[in-house]
Amino acid sequence: MASVSGPAQTASASAPPLQRGIVKMVLSGCAIIVRGQPRGGPPPERQINLSNIRAGALARRAAQGQPESKDTPDEPWAFQAREFLRKKLIGKEVCFTVEYKNMHREYGMVYLGKDTTGENIAESLVSEGLATVRREGFRGNNPEQARLCDLEDQSKASKKGLWSEGGGAQTIRNIKYTIENPRNFVDSLHQKPINAIIEHVRDGSVVRALLLPDYYLVTVMLSGVKCPTFKREADGTETPEPFAAEARFFTESRLLQRDVQIILESCPNQIILGTILHPNGNITELLLKEGFARCVDWSMAVYTQGAEKLRAAERSAKERKVRIWKDYVAPTANLDQKDRQFVAKVMQVVNADAMVVKLNSGEYKTIHLSSIRPPRNEGEEKNKDKDKRFRPLYDIPYMFEAREFLRKKLIGKKVNVTVDYIRAATGPGEGTPAFPERTCATVTIGGINIAEALVSKGLATVIRYRQDDDQRSSHYDELLAAEARAIKNGKGLHSKKEVPIHRVADISGETQKAKQFLPFLQRAGRSEAVVEYVFSGSRLKLYMPKETCLITFLLAGIECPRSSRNTPGGMQVAEPFSDEAMLFTKELVLQREVEVEVESMDKAGNFIGWLHIEGVNLSVALVENALSKVHFTAERSAYYKTLVAAEEGCRQRKEKIWANYEEKPVEEVVHLSEEKERVANYKPVYVTEITDTLHFYAQDVETGSQLESLMETMRAEIAAQPPVEGSYSPRRGDYCIAKFADGEWYRARVEKVESPAKVHVFYIDYGNREVVSSTRLAPIPPAFSTRTLPVQATEYTFAFIQVPQDEDARADVVDCVVRDIQNTQCLLNVEYSGATCPHVTIQFGDTKEDVGLGLVKEGLVMVDVRKEKHLQKMVTEYLNSQESAKSARLNIWRYGDFRADDADEFGYSR
Repeated sequence: MASVSGPAQTASASAPPLQRGIVKMVLSGCAIIVRGQPRGGPPPERQINLSNIRAGALARRAAQGQPESKDTPDEPWAFQAREFLRKKLIGKEVCFTVEYKNMHREYGMVYLGKDTTGENIAESLVSEGLATVRREGFRGNNPEQARLCDLEDQSKASKKGLWSEGGGAQTIRNIKYTIENPRNFVDSLHQKPINAIIEHVRDGSVVRALLLPDYYLVTVMLSGVKCPTFKREADGTETPEPFAAEARFFTESRLLQRDVQIILESCPNQIILGTILHPNGNITELLLKEGFARCVDWSMAVYTQGAEKLRAAERSAKERKVRIWKDYVAPTANLDQKDRQFVAKVMQVVNADAMVVKLNSGEYKTIHLSSIRPPRNEGEEKNKDKDKRFRPLYDIPYMFEAREFLRKKLIGKKVNVTVDYIRAATGPGEGTPAFPERTCATVTIGGINIAEALVSKGLATVIRYRQDDDQRSSHYDELLAAEARAIKNGKGLHSKKEVPIHRVADISGETQKAKQFLPFLQRAGRSEAVVEYVFSGSRLKLYMPKETCLITFLLAGIECPRSSRNTPGGMQVAEPFSDEAMLFTKELVLQREVEVEVESMDKAGNFIGWLHIEGVNLSVALVENALSKVHFTAERSAYYKTLVAAEEGCRQRKEKIWANYEEKPVEEVVHLSEEKERVANYKPVYVTEITDTLHFYAQDVETGSQLESLMETMRAEIAAQPPVEGSYSPRRGDYCIAKFADGEWYRARVEKVESPAKVHVFYIDYGNREVVSSTRLAPIPPAFSTRTLPVQATEYTFAFIQVPQDEDARADVVDCVVRDIQNTQCLLNVEYSGATCPHVTIQFGDTKEDVGLGLVKEGLVMVDVRKEKHLQKMVTEYLNSQESAKSARLNIWRYGDFRADDADEFGYSR
């Protein structure tokens, strides 16, 4: 073969030329392998044997497949000679001369450094007593041989190495070529770094290492990566995969015969996996970064130095398209940056692995969570009851739990979306359905990876891929780790317990069932529900968690534009703004938790009522946004005035459905606007509670004796059979009994559950609220429920009065009212209805003076001017009293009429 390096200097015809190279490997105490500089690939290399000396032979393992052959141990001081050269020469530049060749072997002199002035390696070995001089054929005129003989004599005299007493038996290694139980061996090391020497590099990611100090010779595969390999053909030759030779040289040039530390991490199927640590860096990361290796999922899980570092290194190589990635095309290469990473609002959870999000542009997009598979029913077709309609959400184990987890965490929230890949559309195959194109992404909220959270709870599984399939989550390793935790802890799908069963009755369109259910919902008042589907702006499907049933719900009091639908006469065209109304309802309530008040049902078994979400009445919201009209049936409801006022504003502005509205001539409606008289029908009430907003609760005096009798009987029964403390689990909306600060039990309703120690309750017979521990709550005995005696505390507010916005001024009013009427009997008359409660005038029980009018006279409140004609006499009286208070500069009027110019500044408004 060609020389490793050309002649370094001109030599005489008899003197062999001086050549240079880098020591790749030390074969023994008297043989080395020298390589040249790499140029476009692994460099040429050659073996050089040191002339005139001999060192001991190293141990050799018995030839495989030859039963008669045996292991050969080290000769004395052979390993020490090898180590002497290894530590001195590996990776260093040397110069050498080839003196002669014998049987394809080259013999010569080797010097450390660039020329012959460097250390003579043969002389160093002999002087340390690690090699003997070949004296046969000794020529006295050869000065090199003569010097070696002198050095050997000196070493003998000093009793160094081979010449020491004892014969050197202690220098022979006890090499262990096999390990009986590799898994136990690896586990016993507890992933602590152990010292080793890399003896051989099979390919870029597989090495043979000598573990110190016990001399175990083991094959180690690098955890988490795989380099191109050399395929062995039938004839025994090896065919390298692309970049296999380069990857091996990369590892050899850095690790071969170097002192390293190895962390043995795992041993699946007798293969030892580990990480090699070198003072100059981690070879695993370097191989990935330089494009010599790819990440492998099956061993990535055991890598102890941070899987994310390996993924980042591989990503860097892919982006730079180096070596094995030279033809790489990223899964999202065709996407703009704005389409690759964006913030969006979650509008709907479609399945346990998909959601509909709204982009900042207003566009809707379906996003699938990368690399996870939702719960599925194995062999569902065989096990399914043929007479029963299959409903995946309720019939597939853990599907409902997975959907609920996503719904509660994400609906209405803004999330960060990072698109990982676009899965192309697939046509229908044998036994497999067709799938449209899917955008698969990693979705995070508050730094939490939603897919990882879902998998860690055992509510989804991780998809396994072919090694060359790059279409996967950018956080695939975290997903695998989360699944491993879920399996270990027996969570969800991996649990050995009975699977949860959801028996959900669908009574949509079931008239008979709906009739039986109606009275129960009417008595319940406000019930909790989840909006499962929106058919149109005013028609929805609701899931009632407490009753575990599905109902169709129609919004009361409004007339919403109808969507297009199939009728016996053909397709009915959609009315204008029907799509806008449906979209409005979807954005506001779809998959949200709401409260519903059921009033009645139609002949098709659909329930009719009011739907509230976070204090917003959906019927009112649709009317306010000019997407619905008020229906005449709303007249008998408490929300009628609010609906009419909202409709009037939209009509005047001619918005949306009112765009073409023309006001009818006044003459046509004159006869309808007959003036009605104010009805003064004062009834005795007992005021029990006054709120900070000047609303108050009162009991009807006529039913007071019934309440007293019920309380006495209830307390006697409780005393006889006390409830078990802590046995009651409160839920929002439940009626219960609560122990008040006076030690007595009262009827109450649960309004909010923060924690078992913080439960918000409303005392239904007195109107006050309290936060209590669940240990002070118990189920209400059936004999004392609201069916026996309805709720006694009714909410009211003052008519004709506007409360100041200023906190101090409002506090003065409330203090005054508390002092005057709380816990006293008064006379009350309903003047007009309001959005939340009736507006009333209230008189002192003894003097019959109007309490509200008194507040106006004292300048504590302002007058709320009503337009109804039958109330004008009362309004005038209130306004006159207000003028008197203004003139006298009382309380809120002490600086004059603040409402004219500086209303906002003073915290008041007209």
